[in-house]
Amino acid sequence: MANPDSNVDRLYQALHSRAAEFAFKPGARINESALAAELDASRTPIREALNRLVAEGFLTFQSGRGFFCRPLSPDLILELYEARIAIECEAVRLACQRASDAQIAELAEELDRIAPDYHADAEIDDLLAMDEAFHRQLAGLSGNAEILRLLDNLADRIRYVRRIDLRSLRARSGPRGDMLAAHRGILEVVALRKPEKAARALRSHIERRQEEATEAVRAAFAQLYVPEM
Repeated sequence: MANPDSNVDRLYQALHSRAAEFAFKPGARINESALAAELDASRTPIREALNRLVAEGFLTFQSGRGFFCRPLSPDLILELYEARIAIECEAVRLACQRASDAQIAELAEELDRIAPDYHADAEIDDLLAMDEAFHRQLAGLSGNAEILRLLDNLADRIRYVRRIDLRSLRARSGPRGDMLAAHRGILEVVALRKPEKAARALRSHIERRQEEATEAVRAAFAQLYVPEM
């Protein structure tokens, strides 16, 4: 007999990928019957998977109307960045107190290792993956698994916009110098065990203003509704 939980997990993974990448357009209603037919599943496990995505912020649910893709707006993106800043800044404060010298040195060595690949001409997805990995590893120095769980959720929810944002930044800026300078600078302050200075440096690195959020969302909508050829 098939394991119903494993079937829900399979459906969740498939739908999570679509929701994270806005394969469902912002604000669009999710057709459960169509998904059930496409994914060869009954509506009950489909609904369970969709409910997980609602709990994680990828979808919304309206009583009597069903499931909808999450909206994409400057206000929402700004809120996600504010949450990310709050979580990462607290994580870096804890890292200053809890991380061992060896752990900090190991992360510094990792930056040196990826430096040849972390350049303006690299694939956007590769740059994004390396950037997310650093921020996750930095937060991991806090020793708090719940912080990592929250950070993973936020990273998933802003990844689509960040990818397009990086592409736009590269088109505007062209080749740049040491793209890891900000990461190195933050880690150096952590090594000095200065929690508030580290938090300020991290906030400055990831902070997004309202006008930047608006432009990022405008670029995201352009990508969603006028795909690149």
